[in-house]
Amino acid sequence: MDETMNKLSQWEKAVGEYEALEWERMPEIYLYMDQVLTFMDKQLDLFKREGKDGLLTSSMINNYVKDGVLPRPEQKKYAKEHLALLTMICVLKPVLSIPDISTLLQLLLKEAPEKDVYLHFCKAQTAVLKEISSRVTTQVDGEKNADLIRLAMELSIEAAARRSAAEHILSALYEGRSGGEEKK
Repeated sequence: MDETMNKLSQWEKAVGEYEALEWERMPEIYLYMDQVLTFMDKQLDLFKREGKDGLLTSSMINNYVKDGVLPRPEQKKYAKEHLALLTMICVLKPVLSIPDISTLLQLLLKEAPEKDVYLHFCKAQTAVLKEISSRVTTQVDGEKNADLIRLAMELSIEAAARRSAAEHILSALYEGRSGGEEKK
């Protein structure tokens, strides 16, 4: 149990220290694919499961571009707008399908510039991470295995319910936007 508590305490500390990279602090220079992967690996470190590889590969990025989820790079170079979108895609990918992420990003970018969308995303992400971290801290302080197991179940149920709600909202918005046509 001590190892479990230690790992959870380390995660909680990392969440407490986590700050999404501000728009102004994103690289001003264009990055090549290998630089993008290195940057994103650091940017998404908190979201990797222990012992697993990175959350992004060059094939994934190429597919996002091919599918129109991510704009084409200029001469194989990626700008801060690409990095911001990739951050959002990678965080949302475990929850939403790529077509749903694409729809969500298109709708968001219709309403506001990339910088504002990214800023709102970062604020929402930080607030949710702090709330979840607080709940985990409460259970870790209690040091009861059964409480942690129940919390894992509750968080999983919440994630499923929130995913379902997001999917229903996106479906309704997509149908409203396309005049009732079905999503392909």
